[in-house]
This record gives sequence, C-alpha cells and structure tokens, in this order.
Amino acid sequence: MEPINILVNDQIAEDTQPRIAAVDPRVKVTHVGKLLTAELKGDAAATAEMDRLLAEAEVYAGMRIPPRLLARAPKLKWVQVNQAGVDRVLLDEEFRRSPVMLTNVGGIHSFAPAELAIQCCLAWIKGTVECARQKEARLWQPFSPGVLRGKTMGIVGYGNIGPKVARVAKAFEMWVIALRKSATKPGKARYADVILPPSGLNRLLAESDFVVMATPLTPETYHMMSTAQFAAMKKDALLVNVSRGPVVDEAALAVALRDKVIAGAALDVFEQEPLPKDSPLWELPNLLYSPHIAGYISAYPSMVQDLFVRNLQRYVKGERLETLVNKKRGY
Repeated sequence: MEPINILVNDQIAEDTQPRIAAVDPRVKVTHVGKLLTAELKGDAAATAEMDRLLAEAEVYAGMRIPPRLLARAPKLKWVQVNQAGVDRVLLDEEFRRSPVMLTNVGGIHSFAPAELAIQCCLAWIKGTVECARQKEARLWQPFSPGVLRGKTMGIVGYGNIGPKVARVAKAFEMWVIALRKSATKPGKARYADVILPPSGLNRLLAESDFVVMATPLTPETYHMMSTAQFAAMKKDALLVNVSRGPVVDEAALAVALRDKVIAGAALDVFEQEPLPKDSPLWELPNLLYSPHIAGYISAYPSMVQDLFVRNLQRYVKGERLETLVNKKRGY
C-alpha cells in the first residue's frame, strides 16, 4: 500500500494530525511548521530535512510555501493554501503551468470581510471618527449624520464576499451595482440590481456612493483603481478595500484623498504590509485604517482544518476538491 505523504503547517496545527491520519490508512502526515521557520532563517540542517520530506510529499497544506517547491517535491499532486489569495503562489510560472492542483480557503469566512466593509460604510456615513474626536477633546458639537438608505453600493468582484456585502446593502434599502468578471452583458442577481461586465467599471464608479473592492488579485486587477478611476468616482464617494492591497494604486489614492478627488477611503489591505512608516496614507484624515484584520477571526484555524479534512476525504476518493483554483484565471 503506497503511502500518501502529507506535509502541513500554520493554521493546521500539530494536534490536528490524528484527525488527518484517520481519513485513510495510507495517509502519513508530518507537521513542518518549525522546520520551515528554521529553513527560512537559514538553518542548513532544517533545509536538508525539508528536502527529504518534500521529495516524498504528495500533498502540501499551509499558508507559507517552501522555496522552490516544485523542484523539491517531484511527487506533488495537490497544494492547499490556507488563505483566500493565491497570487503569490501563482507568481511561480512553472507551478502555474504544472498539473499540480491548487485549492484555497475562498469563501469559508467571506462573511467577515463583508461585515468589515459594511462597518466601514456605516462608520463613514455616521461620523464615527468625528464622534471619537469629540470625545477625546471633550466636545459637544452635534451634527447631522447621513444614511445608507437610498445610496448606491458599488461592488467590484461578485464572488464570495461581494454577494454578502450586497445582501446587507439591500437590507439597508440601497441600490446595488456589481461588477462580475464572468458577465458578458448587463444583468441582475439575487442581491444586485445591476450586474456589469468588467467593461462597466467606469459606470459603476460614476454611479456609486460607496465602492467596495472584493476582487482577487490577478494581472488584470493589479492597480485597477488608479488616477483615472478615482477621477471617475463621485467626489463624495468612499472607497473600501477588503480584497488585496495591490488592486489599489496607493500612491494615486494618497493624491486623490489629499486633493479631495474622492471624499475618503477605508483600507484593510495594503500594497506593502505592514504599511511603511513613511507612507503618506498615515497622515490623511479621510482614510479609515485597519491592519489586515478582516479575516482574522478566532474560528479561522478550525474552519481551515475542517476544509482541509473534507478536501482530503474527497482527494482519497478521487472526487473533485472544494475551493479548487483555476490557475489560469488566478482564482
């Protein structure tokens, strides 16, 4: 009986190994978290041990990917990435072209970024930052906050996060416009009044009071929001990014916020993380900031583990895996 050698790390903790091994008697699972940490610090002995384990590995699951994975793992058939974004993995052109299956955790906690996106919209229109400023200064200066009702929510990317944002927006009686890559002509969806193809981006920007970025990072979406796109937006609009940092050109955004081309932005993700101390974004009062926390919920590791075990059960039966990534599309 040929073993199925599996290497795991990160959110798939060591105490999950018995559960993984119980899926099939052929499974042999090794946790390589400490080894990989040591290798990345330059430990030659750790690198040699990783080489030995990778040489026999059929499945690899983790957030951190070892350097030169394909060259070191000739028997590899499946990689499970313990995050939604796979852009870094697919930077390796050889891996992109290889027959190795790639799965992510897309959708398992999409409600969390969707909640943060709505929270940003509410915080903005209800003057949460102004109220915090007044409390800090012990001021009493009543003002008239806005409402979401009747406003237009624009959603760029209608995959896992987008529909959840749209559903809540409709509960607030907003008009919803969404951009979906697979759309070829304008249409509708359950929670979206209008679905547009990618060519409709400028229309979405021109009509939306709030623009939520919920798209994966691919070569087509890199810096898709830049100077021209900010100019197409309403001057009183808010941009919210809960997807991937590089879909927004931060240098252009800083200028747009400074010059009041758009009213504000709320960013949970950034082109470089942590955000550099010298970034002009720090000084902008019309920027709402959070340090990439949208998906960091306490249940995340257990959800990742559950998904991996389900997928492994499918794998040993030869069934199609959940959250299978189309490597050519990048999601």
